[in-house]
Amino acid sequence: MSKPKPKIKKEAVVMPKQDPKERGGNFDEVALGYTEEQVVAEAERCLECVKAPCVEGCPVEVDIPALIQLIRERKFDEAIRKVKEKNSLPAICGRVCPQETQCQASCTMGKVGDPISVGRLERFVADWERKRGYEVPQQSASTGKRVAIVGAGPAGLTAAADLAKLGHEAVIFEALHKPGGVLIYGIPEFRLPKKIVEAEAEYIEKLGVTIKVNAMIGKLYTINELLEQFDAVFIGSGAGLPRFMRIPGENLCGVYSANEFLIRVNLMKAYDFPRAATPVFVGEKVAVIGGGNTAMDSARCALRLGAKEVKIVYRRSRQEMPVRAEEVENAEEEGIALEFLTNPTKFIGNDRGWVKAMECIKMRLGEPDASGRRRPIPIEGSEFTRDVDTVIMAIGRTPNPIIQQTTKGLEVTKWGTIVVDENGKTSIEGVYAGGDIVTGQATVISAMGAGKKAAKAIHQHLTKKK
Repeated sequence: MSKPKPKIKKEAVVMPKQDPKERGGNFDEVALGYTEEQVVAEAERCLECVKAPCVEGCPVEVDIPALIQLIRERKFDEAIRKVKEKNSLPAICGRVCPQETQCQASCTMGKVGDPISVGRLERFVADWERKRGYEVPQQSASTGKRVAIVGAGPAGLTAAADLAKLGHEAVIFEALHKPGGVLIYGIPEFRLPKKIVEAEAEYIEKLGVTIKVNAMIGKLYTINELLEQFDAVFIGSGAGLPRFMRIPGENLCGVYSANEFLIRVNLMKAYDFPRAATPVFVGEKVAVIGGGNTAMDSARCALRLGAKEVKIVYRRSRQEMPVRAEEVENAEEEGIALEFLTNPTKFIGNDRGWVKAMECIKMRLGEPDASGRRRPIPIEGSEFTRDVDTVIMAIGRTPNPIIQQTTKGLEVTKWGTIVVDENGKTSIEGVYAGGDIVTGQATVISAMGAGKKAAKAIHQHLTKKK
């Protein structure tokens, strides 16, 4: 007589993390990752459904059922190989990919309990491999074709890795002094340690990819000049130009774009005073304007830099916030306050040119706008003033226009994004693009998906395969 199957546990295995009281004073990673026993226990919750809708929710098409089964069998070496068949940045994705709205949103287990924690499983096997040393897969025979990749962010790194695996010579041109793009300058250490990004960039170099830093395309070479040296070009330069509200006082000292603030913290280690190249003094009261992951990252950095009071000021309600729920939970645990239906209208400075206060107005929600979210409408007579020492503007980013302005024949939209077809092909023969430079600011995993799609199209273009 066969033994009955054990009852499936509805609740996900909780990932250990730093205590909120401790982590608010350091930049160490908050989430500590699963142990071997925990990762196997979480994998064993899978229902092993036949259709596996989780795969359809993954932008890079990882074989999630196979990953889960291999983890159940404790075959971690085979599990990471399975992931890397599709995803060359698994340790990064396992930390910052919004799985809850993608693969986990489609998980059948989620209909009866918590969905399987796919990202945490992926993170475990990626970290397992990194601690033991990377295994470099066998490459295809060289095609003799060369591809220039503009930008070493998630789209560029993914496209380069896939092209290298297919036998093409991929050369990445990165404007900053380190590869990683938004992964290295935009996401704080406590959410994505820089050693993780550096290790995964080194892995991609081991695939045969060349990464040239301090190489800004549009200044060093134009796209048209790259086409004279390479057989194809992929543009994955992201969206690094900050947006502002264009209200009075935005030019005051102490009013930062989230880009500048996070670059100082992440690349210039502003938190490491007095050794930091460019310290940031936030004062006691900090207001962060915006409701996305960047706003939450900025607020949590400000807290760690010594602010006594940090508030997220958002013009819509909690329901409309695009930030990951996990990041809101972490921020609130650390003591960060969220103020909804509020919008600044003016920043007020002192006699030394530093911001000292901001005027705000309360909002109400009207009908949905083009984004699908209800449009915020000012409430007359609800104005008020709040004292602030620092303001961080985290209301989005747009593409830097240097490539668009220096590339002949490149079709762009009125927002400065590059126009592409369904395969990432631009208006110039042999030139492809993907990621935030095409979509505007979006997720890491969507940029990776665009990089994969473009790499496939470039391969077909170079080899004339259909």
